[in-house]
Amino acid sequence: MKIGSEISAIVTGGASGLGRASVLALAGAGVKVTIFDISDESGERLAAEVGGQFCHVDIMSEESVLSGFEKARNGHGQERLLVHCAVVATGGKTVRFDKKTGAYQRTATEEFEKAMLGVAVATYRMASVAALGMAGSEPLNEDGERGAIVLTSSVAAQDGQVGQIGYASGKGAVNALVLPMARDLMDLGIRINAIMPGTFATPPMLQVKETNPEVFEGLGKAVPFPKRLGLPAEFGSMVLELARNSYMNGQCIRLDGAIRMPPK
Repeated sequence: MKIGSEISAIVTGGASGLGRASVLALAGAGVKVTIFDISDESGERLAAEVGGQFCHVDIMSEESVLSGFEKARNGHGQERLLVHCAVVATGGKTVRFDKKTGAYQRTATEEFEKAMLGVAVATYRMASVAALGMAGSEPLNEDGERGAIVLTSSVAAQDGQVGQIGYASGKGAVNALVLPMARDLMDLGIRINAIMPGTFATPPMLQVKETNPEVFEGLGKAVPFPKRLGLPAEFGSMVLELARNSYMNGQCIRLDGAIRMPPK
């Protein structure tokens, strides 16, 4: 796909972290970007900075998502690229010992369900709505390409750690979604890939740096090479490559400095 001012993109979770990095990378390449987020102030500010637009969108709500897509398309036309970074997830061990009660407890089914809804179901929601819109658009090139979807998975999909039962299961479902969706969309000229980031220097991690610099330093040293946390701009660079390279399809790509996460 040729990336430039004739292309419109939607980035979920675009107000901060990896989503923000994606917005900056795409806008820097001339793409018209719409930011979906629930953080109004930072989202509006970034949209103004890059000459894009902002939509308050809750990925857990079908109504909110559909309304956001309508607003985005009214402003920038049919998106040809969706970058889905937003996530809603909960933590907790399958079974843990509660010191207060002196008994074992399990993570409630409802908590696990919330993680699956916020990761796997929300991912399907965003990708399928974008694909439906792209399907009715004119091809962009001689390959018949109509659009591309980039999902954010995680190394937790393969290296789930203690306390990540919901999150890791959800990200594993995202990975499992990629190939069948690529096959579902192949006759429509729509590609889909997922990035599995490792430990990146996003706002939560930078907060760790402020409160516990030794832990932060240890996280960087755990990466084989380079021995540091990933830079959000490096994620944005991968987003650009997956958008540009029309032969990349149906892939789940680790972006992690070769780290393999330990149990905890």
